Amino acid sequence: MKQPLSLRKEGAVARLRMERPEVHNAFDAALVAALTHAISGLALDASVRVLVLEGEGASFSAGADLNWMRGMAAASELDNRQDALALAKLLRTLDELPKPTIARVHGAAFGGGVGLVAACDIAIGVPAAKFGLTESKLGLLPAVISPYVVDAIGPRHARRYFASAEIFDAAQAQRMGLLHEVVDEDGLDEAIERQVGLLLKAGPIAAAAAKALVRNVASASGPVAIDTANAELIARLRVSPEGQEGIAAFLEKRKPKWCF
Repeated sequence: MKQPLSLRKEGAVARLRMERPEVHNAFDAALVAALTHAISGLALDASVRVLVLEGEGASFSAGADLNWMRGMAAASELDNRQDALALAKLLRTLDELPKPTIARVHGAAFGGGVGLVAACDIAIGVPAAKFGLTESKLGLLPAVISPYVVDAIGPRHARRYFASAEIFDAAQAQRMGLLHEVVDEDGLDEAIERQVGLLLKAGPIAAAAAKALVRNVASASGPVAIDTANAELIARLRVSPEGQEGIAAFLEKRKPKWCF
């Protein structure tokens, strides 16, 4: 069975690549678990100083896999809560990794893919990359990824894009803070390497401590409480009449009943 991601090390740099190009690197339980396991392992690897997160194929990550969505729509609220907590653990593990992280955004990122970009310390993308927090079209919300996305783009932008589900481009992503840099496709790897070089000039303990410092200053409440509340919210929404209708309409390629 093909693995959903690969990990290769180049000196002090680890490159973690999602390898589900046939579904645009969409999340399912296996990919979430594999990413969490790999990132947890890197936290213990003293030889690794920087993590680059990337995707295979046309997209960075398209968010939730359709088959996964279909299964969770039919699952209980308890199962949905556990599923949401697994994604929350992945994002928390990435966010708290005691090493600098870079998202290489070579293509589209939607839903949970935006969450991965936001949870990385640095994000560099190309002009053609598109972004979307489209959950409200399904009667849902990007609850689990919200701590990282709100932190990246700010509450005002989050209120707009969480509600409207509109697609935005790389230039807008950079203006809002989701991307730090937008570079031509031919220059993407050079920009990544330049950033890696800068990070490798910093002391590894200082780099890890810097992340913890910013997190402690910015955090208003404990991570367990945030993750639990967000997982409960998305679980309720997924099994609610609106959530069920939104998911069904999406899978059946029709407009949900609340659309005129």
